[in-house]
Amino acid sequence: MASVTGTYARAFADVVVGRKLDYAKSMGELRGFESLLSQSDPLRRVLENPSIPGEQKRAVIDAVVRKEGISREVRNFIAVLTDHRRLPLYGDIVRHVEQELNDRLGFAEAEVRSARLLSDAEKRLLEAEIAKMSGRRVRARYEQDTSLLGGAVVRVGSTIYDGSVKGQLYRIREQLVEG
Repeated sequence: MASVTGTYARAFADVVVGRKLDYAKSMGELRGFESLLSQSDPLRRVLENPSIPGEQKRAVIDAVVRKEGISREVRNFIAVLTDHRRLPLYGDIVRHVEQELNDRLGFAEAEVRSARLLSDAEKRLLEAEIAKMSGRRVRARYEQDTSLLGGAVVRVGSTIYDGSVKGQLYRIREQLVEG
């Protein structure tokens, strides 16, 4: 299924890049629709039901699009996925779209868990450091995790930078056990 999700993701990324759409707005609309699908069983069942004609499904999509203020390009993408019976893969496709756009636009996705909420200045400083390490511009998502005791853990792709007190204590414990 990875090739199927990748095919649709690349196609939508072509639209976003080719038409110079706002990345954040497009991703927000895709995620918003994903949230609607996960919260509304009736919506998901109607759109995934093969016995309901495509015109009726597109009418439902159009009603949702008007209510949510979704762009024409995202609407068309949702309609294509619905018509081709790919809606069960929607979440995976959205993640692939995000990854594809990040690769094309030169962004690195960073997940930052910190012991406390960070100020805007601290976030900018941290993102600048991540950009230096990764050589790419950074889009970061922040989460508070009080179990870290202090500091932060940053994940960029498969690389994890652990600057937390909890991580330091773990490393000290490992050294004591080895020594």
